[in-house]
Amino acid sequence: MEKVNVLAQYMPPSAAPVIAKWIDYFQCEFKISKSRATKQGDYRHPFRGLGHKISVNNNLNEYAFLVTTVHEFAHLLTWNDHKNCVKPHGEEWKHNFKRMMVPFLEEDIFPADVHQAITAYLTNPSASSCTDLKLSRALKKYDMAMGHSRLEELPHNTVFTIKDGRKFKKGEQLRKRFRCVCLDNGNVYLFSPLAEVTVSATGT
Repeated sequence: MEKVNVLAQYMPPSAAPVIAKWIDYFQCEFKISKSRATKQGDYRHPFRGLGHKISVNNNLNEYAFLVTTVHEFAHLLTWNDHKNCVKPHGEEWKHNFKRMMVPFLEEDIFPADVHQAITAYLTNPSASSCTDLKLSRALKKYDMAMGHSRLEELPHNTVFTIKDGRKFKKGEQLRKRFRCVCLDNGNVYLFSPLAEVTVSATGT
C-alpha cells in the first residue's frame, strides 16, 4: 500500500495500483530520479545477479510520468521475451508499449487531449514520446514550470536563456529545429521547437 501511495504522488492516483503490481510482478527496482537533461526515464536489464531497474524523472507532470513509466516497462517486457536479440525500439517494443498502455486508456485516466494524442502516437510509437511533437505538446500543457516558454512560442530574434545560463537569439526554422546563435561564443545551435527556455529581460 505504501508503494501505491508514493506512486500516486507522481502519476494519476488511479494508475498507481497497476504500476505497483508491475513492480512486484517483475521484481523490478523502481527509482524516482532527479531531473536529467538527456532523458526522462531509463531501463537497465538484469546484470550480475541484480534485477530489472527502471528510473523516471521526478519533475515530470503526472501524465508524462505515467507515459514514461509505461515506456520503460515495455523495455523490460521486451527484454524478458527477447533479451538483446531485437532492436531497442523495434516492432517487439512497439507491440509491448501499445499493449501495456491499454489499461490506462480504457480507464480514461488521461485528459481528452492527451488521450487523443496517445491514441495517434500508438499507431507507430517512436523511440521517445518527446520526439512526437503532437504528444509532447499535449503533455507539456500540464507542466507547471513557471517562467519558462517553449521556443516555438517566441517571436523571431527573441533573446532567451537556457538552464546552464547561456544566452541565444532565436533564428529561422530549419525543417523541425530552430537555428539559434549563442550570444556568448557566436556558435550556431539547433533547438527543438519544444525546448523550454527563459526569455531574457533584455527582450528581443
